[in-house]
Amino acid sequence: MRVKRYVVDSMPDALQKIRTDLGKDAVILNTKEIRTGGFLGLFGRKKIEVIAAIDTANSNSSSAVQRLAPQPQQQRVQSVISQPPARPQTHLSDFPEVPDVFAAVSAAKEPITVTASVEAQPSYKPQQSYTPVSVNAPNRSIQKDEHLMEELKQMKEMMRKLTQASDESKLPEPLQKIEQRLYDQEVDPKLVRQIIEEVITDFQLADEPVTDETALQVVRSKLGQIFQSDKSKQISPSTRVVHFVGPTGVGKTTTIAKLAAEQVLKYQRKVGFITSDTYRIAAIEQLKTYATILNVPLEVVFSPQDLAKAFHNLAECDVIFMDTAGRNFRNEMYVSELNSLLKTQGNSETILVLSLTTKYRDMRAITNNFNKFKLDKVIFTKMDETDSYGAIVNVVYEFSLQLSYVTNGQSVPDDITEMNEWQIIDLLLEEPRA
Repeated sequence: MRVKRYVVDSMPDALQKIRTDLGKDAVILNTKEIRTGGFLGLFGRKKIEVIAAIDTANSNSSSAVQRLAPQPQQQRVQSVISQPPARPQTHLSDFPEVPDVFAAVSAAKEPITVTASVEAQPSYKPQQSYTPVSVNAPNRSIQKDEHLMEELKQMKEMMRKLTQASDESKLPEPLQKIEQRLYDQEVDPKLVRQIIEEVITDFQLADEPVTDETALQVVRSKLGQIFQSDKSKQISPSTRVVHFVGPTGVGKTTTIAKLAAEQVLKYQRKVGFITSDTYRIAAIEQLKTYATILNVPLEVVFSPQDLAKAFHNLAECDVIFMDTAGRNFRNEMYVSELNSLLKTQGNSETILVLSLTTKYRDMRAITNNFNKFKLDKVIFTKMDETDSYGAIVNVVYEFSLQLSYVTNGQSVPDDITEMNEWQIIDLLLEEPRA
């Protein structure tokens, strides 16, 4: 019989070492907690001392077990080592008991003592006693598998409840179609959900079925409430100065020429131009060409100090259109300069010019920046260059701006009309084209 002592940090370490040194048929005879190191018994580290053994006389233990098992009169050895007087002990091992294979094998021979084998080992006082178990004792994987199966059942039940709740809250098919159309038109998803929820509430209160026709009527009415306003879309007759602001490339100068032609030809008002767009090449020449065609005066200002002289020279005009430079709206210097240019005497309006070909994310940032100047109205350009109109709803809803005009081409003065919100709503809700 071979007996060996191990001092380890944990039982898994001991099991690994025992399998390596003694083989898979070894058994654990005893184990206890000890302290190593330290000073005068203090500050020592807690270790586990394990005594293991293997029968070297008969390596074929499995055949011995088969030979000895049928003999009922043979007595089994309870232990291979004398234990001190029994006293209450606390077992620290979680390993289950297994058949006492080693004891059955050793029963055919005289009892073996291990006193001589462990004389060289330091004396110790048993603190905890462990029943000899096989190193290959089964782990607790069965309990873990049962726990995993229980968790899977709970997750399956939760998914079933979520699916059921989703089916119950599923929108009627007519509203699903309208919701998808608004998403395709790039209407803000939060606004879409708000409109759909209000429509569902209206149908529930009326206790009526949702059909394609009634759903369109109610959603159309909700969108109309967003555009509803008692302000005029046209330039007010009492307005003295109209400022046009916006980013680069949205068509401010062309829009000014179209509106000036409307004021001159339709309302017989005397119009004057002021331009501060001295940064863009040929910008002044472009507006001067329109001024010559319409026979209206033009003043060019290079700084806020030139404004007083420009207003004095245009004192006889009924309305003055002021074209500002379309520069980077994120530039704080430009924002400050533009703010000083918008300080005028008398009634004035500030109109923001936006292109419908601009992404709404950028459109929101532009509007947010220019909103510092107390925007009164918004004009949308390049309607003929896009088939997405959700940005119009988003801007009006988020910034409470009054719709004014919309341009749909480059021809002056033809390609400009007052914004018709019901036409925009019909474009938003119409069936997608093949």
